[in-house]
Amino acid sequence: MFASLDKVFRKARLLCAGVAVATLGGLAAVAVSHAAAPGVDVMGVRLGGDSTETRLVIDLNRGATGRVSQDGAGGRVVISLPGVGAKASLQGSGRGLVKAWMIDNAQGSARLQVDLNGAGVIKRRFLLPPADGVDHYRYVIDIASVGPPSATFISRPTRRPAAPAAKPLPLKRVVVIDAGHGGRDPGARGSKGVEKDVTLAAALALQARLERGGKYKVVMTRSTDVYVPLENRVQIARRAGADLFISLHADAGAETTTRGASVYTLSEQASGRAARFVSKDDWFMNTSTSSGDQGVRDILFDLTQRATKNRSANFAELILERADEHMPLLRRSHRDAGFVVLLAPDVPAVLLEMGFMTNVHDEANLSDEGRRTRFMNSVGDAIDTYFQQQSQVAAR
Repeated sequence: MFASLDKVFRKARLLCAGVAVATLGGLAAVAVSHAAAPGVDVMGVRLGGDSTETRLVIDLNRGATGRVSQDGAGGRVVISLPGVGAKASLQGSGRGLVKAWMIDNAQGSARLQVDLNGAGVIKRRFLLPPADGVDHYRYVIDIASVGPPSATFISRPTRRPAAPAAKPLPLKRVVVIDAGHGGRDPGARGSKGVEKDVTLAAALALQARLERGGKYKVVMTRSTDVYVPLENRVQIARRAGADLFISLHADAGAETTTRGASVYTLSEQASGRAARFVSKDDWFMNTSTSSGDQGVRDILFDLTQRATKNRSANFAELILERADEHMPLLRRSHRDAGFVVLLAPDVPAVLLEMGFMTNVHDEANLSDEGRRTRFMNSVGDAIDTYFQQQSQVAAR
């Protein structure tokens, strides 16, 4: 349904919209920016200030614009610089309000992620051109505290020599866990229970597994027996700045002998549905590019979605490798579909059917706390491996 690349590129050149297509580890991404020319790179990151207001400066070889997806109110700042690249994943320990920061590549943008020592707010952002003896651009972000300064960062006189610089703290990846169904929607029915209860128990077990290691910020679409509309689940993931989305379900079959787990990723046939889904309030296009040209937007959407689908497929295979130890798999265990929860074009997502409620053996496995916990631990292992692979790709 998208315009041909040749036709759109000719149109984009006439409109003077810069389009750069990059490949990172075999995954295609695209960046469009009027201010950022091809070849814009992050040269370094510097911090200054105190626990009242902290300044973070990104050194760039050329000008760039930024867009904010998280403003600090939840203790996190996320800013993307479309058209800017980071040659490797950069990270460091903080200063003042900043606990830790990281810059990586995400959908054709350099993405800055900052963990704060409490609630903060972006007070100002601006771009400084080369001047006063500085030969490069500087993207400046000032973050102000919205509460009393943390005692950890109150300066006290000391005669002791300064301690060596702390080892950079790893920034937490955001994983959104979606327990399928809930509330008035029970889902599939088994002989002893219903799907909504099994998925919630599994989601809570996976949350516990991920939070134990301290490497992830886990966001739940629901933590109790409530109904959450499908489109809201996708929006929860995007507002959280999700790095990964996993929806947990339990299947139902016409034959009670049918059993086994399977993983769904977005199908090619659902690409058009995804475009219509995000265009209803233009939330993807508004946050992705300032270009008014629909052809350029189509390229951005298409390539972003393809890169996301590749990452989703990779994660699906990792889950199946580990799930096989705890649950039998369907003959064709990696499947595709157009489920609403998979439609976000920029969040890698899978839907895991953990087994069949209509099969006595699968229902017993999913209802048993010990077996269910071991199953979710294996999913957690797959998540660990997925992010390790993503970090290796970003560092190449």
